[in-house]
Amino acid sequence: MHHASPPTPAQTAADQQTGLLTFLIGGDEFCLPVAQVREICIWSAPTPLPHADPALQGVINLRGMVLPVIDPSVRLGLPKPGPRVRPVIIVIEEKGRQAGVIADRVMDILAIPTTSIEPPPAISTSLRTGSLAALALHQGRLLRILDAAHLLASAAERTDA
Repeated sequence: MHHASPPTPAQTAADQQTGLLTFLIGGDEFCLPVAQVREICIWSAPTPLPHADPALQGVINLRGMVLPVIDPSVRLGLPKPGPRVRPVIIVIEEKGRQAGVIADRVMDILAIPTTSIEPPPAISTSLRTGSLAALALHQGRLLRILDAAHLLASAAERTDA
């Protein structure tokens, strides 16, 4: 009788997958780890708050919870998007804090090998420092994985403010 040997740590690591939610901001595709996404909501116009961080569009009532809604294009240093046709709000959670992130459209959920995820390069990019958590190459596409903590951080907590 032949017993299969247990997988080696290298095989196990190669088999591990990370789920990524891909979405559009303007014409640019970005991702967030599925583990940080709580839900995707239909658009509800946020109530503005006076003297708020420029990225904070306001707050919405999500089943009795006051949820801040962030425009990621401001956080990322992207050009201000034009009028959005049918935006959605991606509710994310990081270290117990929740917020909604405005996206123009949710694209897909991808399962990519954890080994294909790499830290972003140290060179400057058009995106603000700290906004990218990682990059991944998947089926010829370069995926830009956003840092949820950076999206949720207040101006006082961020280094780019």
